Parts: sequence; structure tokens; C-alpha cells
Amino acid sequence: MSDPLLSIEDLQISAGGKAVVEEVNLSIAPGEMVGLVGESGCGKSVTALSVLRLLAEPQIGVTGGRLIYDGTDLRTLPEKRMEAIRGDEIAMIFQEPMTSLNPVFTIGAQMAESLRLHRRLSARAARDEAGALLARVGIPAPQAALDRYPHEMSGGQRQRAMIAIALACGPRLLVADEPTTALDVTVQAQILDLLDGLRRETGMAVLLITHDLGVVSQYCDRVAVMYGGRIVEEAAAETLFAAPRHRYTEALLATIPAANAPGAKLPAIPGLVPPPGQRPPGCAFAPRCRHVIERCRTEMPPLDGDAHKARCWNPA
Repeated sequence: MSDPLLSIEDLQISAGGKAVVEEVNLSIAPGEMVGLVGESGCGKSVTALSVLRLLAEPQIGVTGGRLIYDGTDLRTLPEKRMEAIRGDEIAMIFQEPMTSLNPVFTIGAQMAESLRLHRRLSARAARDEAGALLARVGIPAPQAALDRYPHEMSGGQRQRAMIAIALACGPRLLVADEPTTALDVTVQAQILDLLDGLRRETGMAVLLITHDLGVVSQYCDRVAVMYGGRIVEEAAAETLFAAPRHRYTEALLATIPAANAPGAKLPAIPGLVPPPGQRPPGCAFAPRCRHVIERCRTEMPPLDGDAHKARCWNPA
């Protein structure tokens, strides 16, 4: 594997004096798609937002660690330099395009803004490039679509427009936060195929944040499983799905329909992810784990292993 484009090192994020994310270490190489998975509330999205320095400070902010992008710690950069990187070298697709797109500007105007800012294009050249990008992401009649407002487009078209905006400046790293949420299965597959094709074509690295393990197994090279603000397992996708080590990963995989008999009731993991400030002193998954031992309740396990890492005292 080539040198990492992004290395997240010992990341700590706090809100109101409570730890939201702790000891997160993760790297992504050029051309690689890494999946970050876990239930809602485990810290996936705030980890992603921290990379682009988009956390709502001072309410929530990075309190420790480094975010090394292409050899430079993003935390040390002045905001003006970060603005030049954000949307140009590092881009993000947000969960809900209807709230991420500005409702009072046309799609074309929103795309042109990024192109004119980062690529210094004229108004005419920016519009032409925006139309070409919409065509590339599969929006029919792209020139006409430039003059539509977000509410005039379907959910799938809005999401494609968000992808086009994110890809406008040819980013080296794309952070995709639940990019297919609330879309039907056919549109989901089309959008994920599009992202996968683009990263293979351009060498763009992708951090894919999702709770859909089926998507991860099909598209990702590596997977990091997050629970209670920490990464609890990390491995190549094929390895992790074939032989999970952490009991949380094992329980997640058991909920996939393909792992159960046709028509059978899918198993559920009892309980909820503990919120910040209420996590137990040992493994955060211990209160929900069927294989818990006493050490799990009192002592935090380290993230052990080389190619396949897991944070578990009683691994599968």
C-alpha cells in the first residue's frame, strides 16, 4: 500500500467537557475506500467533520491528536489555508442534500461558486463545467438542471448534484457521510457505483461513513468499526466479514439479512449505545454483550493486532 493520504492519530473530540471521540487512529491511502461503520451516536460523523474542521466550536471541538493530510497537520493550519483545501483537495458529501443545498440558489449557481473560487474560472466557463459535471453524475438534461432549485429535483437528483459539487474541483480525498440515506435501493446502487468508478478512475481516496454493512462489503477495501467513540475493530473488508474478532462486529454481522434464513426474524442487539459521559469504565459494549467477562466491565481493552486489529478481552 502507498503512503497514507490522511492519517488520523489519537483523535480526541469533546463536547461540554465530555469525551465524544477517544483514541481514534485511522489512515486512508490514495485510491482506497475505507468504510467507517457503527450505530447512530457512536461518533462517525463528528470524526468526519473534524477532518474538514467543520465542528461547531466551541460547543464541540477537537481536544487532542493530529489530522495529518499529505504530511501536514490540518489542526495547525490558519483558517484561510484550510478554506483553500476545503472543497478543493478535501470534499464532503453530507447526509441530507435538502438541508445541505441552499434552497434560494439554483444548482448551477451553487456549483459555479466552488468552481470560480477554487479553479478561477469565468462565469461562462464555470457554467459549462457545472453542466459537464451534472452529466457525469448521471443527471438527465444537465444544462436545464443547472437552472433548477433543490426543491425542484428528486431526492436522487439532489444527491447526485451534491456529489457533482463535491467532485467539482477534483478532490484527492472525499468524505461521504451516509451518501445514500433515504434513497431507494436502485438509486443507492447507482450512486455508490458512481463513487466507486470515480475513485478507481481518478485515484481519489474515499472515507465512506455508513451503517449499511452490505454496502461496505461490496465497495470498501478496509473497514473500521466504531462503538462508543472508539474504533473497536479494523481490518481488510474481506477479512473482517469472514472472521470478525470484536463481539460488537460479530453482533452487527448477525443482523444482516443474508446471514439469516429467508423470512426469519432478524436478531437485534439489545440496549443502546451509551452517550458521552455515561460510558462504563471498561468496554463500552460490555452492558450489551452476550459474551462479556468481568474484565470487560472494569478495564478498557487496547486495540491489538497488525493487519487485523480488535479491542476485545474475549474476542470471537
